[in-house]
Amino acid sequence: MYERPESFNGLRLTANEDERITPFGSWLRRTKINELPNFWNVLVGEMSFVGPRPEDPSFVENWPADVRQEILSVRPGITSPASVTYRDEQKLLAGTNILDEYLQNILPQKMRMDQLYVRHHNLMGDLDVIFMTFIYLIPGLDKKEVKESSLYHGPFKLFSDKYLSWFASDFLVAFLAISLATIIWRIQTPLDIGFGYMVLYAAGIAFALALTNTLFGLKDIDWRYASPTHVLDLTLSTFLAIGASVLFIALLIPEKSLPTVLAILFAMFSLIGFVGMRYRLRLFTGLASRWMRARSQSSILGERVLVIGAGDCAQLGIWLLEKSDLSTAFSIVGMVDDDFSRVNQKINGYPVLGTTNEIPDIIQRHSIGLVMFAINKVSSKDKERILSICNQFPVKILMIPDLLNVVKDYFVQQARKVPQADE
Repeated sequence: MYERPESFNGLRLTANEDERITPFGSWLRRTKINELPNFWNVLVGEMSFVGPRPEDPSFVENWPADVRQEILSVRPGITSPASVTYRDEQKLLAGTNILDEYLQNILPQKMRMDQLYVRHHNLMGDLDVIFMTFIYLIPGLDKKEVKESSLYHGPFKLFSDKYLSWFASDFLVAFLAISLATIIWRIQTPLDIGFGYMVLYAAGIAFALALTNTLFGLKDIDWRYASPTHVLDLTLSTFLAIGASVLFIALLIPEKSLPTVLAILFAMFSLIGFVGMRYRLRLFTGLASRWMRARSQSSILGERVLVIGAGDCAQLGIWLLEKSDLSTAFSIVGMVDDDFSRVNQKINGYPVLGTTNEIPDIIQRHSIGLVMFAINKVSSKDKERILSICNQFPVKILMIPDLLNVVKDYFVQQARKVPQADE
C-alpha cells in the first residue's frame, strides 16, 4: 500500500479498486504471493497451514463469547475453507457501505465456516483444503464456484473414508481370518503357507473387496444406519472377492494355493469379521442401550415413564424419548397393552407390564411421573377411559398420536398445494 496517512487511518478492510493499494501490491494480492511471509509464522509455530484465517482484533472483540472461544481454540492458518470460498472477498466489497456489507453478510458466513472447521478438522480434511487452495489459484478455475462440501469432505477425505480406512481394517480382518483358518487346519493336516503369502492373501482380498463393494454400491453406505439386508450384499461381495483372490494366487503361484476346505473356512471367518467391523457400532450401541435400559429400570433417578401401547406408535415414542437430549432424565419402566399375547413379553427391551385396566396399580407401584399415550388406532370411548384413569393420578401425559396427526396434516397440506402450483 502507499505510505500515506489514509492507508493507516482508513477502513480496516481492503475493497475492490482500493486506492490505497499500489499496482504492484494489487498484483501481489491477486497472485496470493503476499501470503508467503506467513510460512515463517508456520515454521516458528505461530500458525498452521490450515486453520481459521486471522481476523482484525477490533472485529473479534464483538464476536459472541462462545464463538470467539471456539474459533480461537486452534491455531490460525494460511488457508481455510472460508478463505477459499471468499478468495475474491476484495472484489465482493464495493460501493459505499463496505464495512456494513462485510460485517452483516460476509463475516457471519466466515465465522460459521470457521466453526465447522474447528469441529470437524482432521489431516485428510486439511489436505483437501490445501488441494482446493492450489486448484483455485489456477487461472480459469479461480472463477468457478466452490462447493462447501468439497472443502470439508473433498477427494482426500472421501478416499480415506471410503477406501483407505476400510482397506486397512479389511486387511487386518482377512489376515486374522486366514491365520485362524490355518491354525485350525494345521491341527489335523500339515500346511506351510508362510507369513509373507498370508500377508499377500490378506492384501489381495482387501483390494478385491474394495472393488466388489464399489461394484455393489456398498462404499456409499453409512454402516452406522445400515439395514441388516445389506449383509446379503456384503456376503456376495466377500465371496466374489475371496474367490477371485484365491483363484488368482492359485494360477500365479500354484504351490501356495489353498485347499478348498481351507478356502471356505477362510471365507467364512472373513465374512464374520467384515460384517462385525461394519456393524460394530450398531452392535455396541445395542449392547449399551440394553445396559442403559437395565440400569434405568432399576434406578430411582429420573422421571419414571409408562408407555400406553406396545405397537409401532409406542416404538416411535420410545425412540423419540431415547434420542432426545434429556434421555438421561427419564427412565422407561415398561408398557401396557390390551393385546393379551403381548403381556409379560419384552418388546424392544421393555416389558409389557399388563393391560390398561392395570394402569392404576402400575402407576402406584412404580411411582410413575410421566405417561406416554402411544395408541394410534383407538376408539374415542377407549381413549377417554384410559385418559380418565391416568387423570386420577398426579402424572403428566404426553400424547404421541397428536404429534403424528400434526405431521400427517402437514404432508396432506403440502400434497394439496402441488396441483395448485402446477396450475
